[in-house]
Amino acid sequence: MSLSINAPSSMPTNIDSATSLKVAAMSKDQQKVQGEMALQLIEAALPAEQAAPQPVGNTGHIISTKA
Repeated sequence: MSLSINAPSSMPTNIDSATSLKVAAMSKDQQKVQGEMALQLIEAALPAEQAAPQPVGNTGHIISTKA
């Protein structure tokens, strides 16, 4: 058995355009599903009540503009 570096590949190099379009559509759908799942995880991890504490008093609201 001998191997040649420049021998043509036994794998087909032509991809049917209908097949490639179907694969691209399936990939896009999968990315949408994964994005929705990620958003659900983020929302579940940070409930709205605990997202950011409300400020108390007026500390930090008064800014001195005299130089």
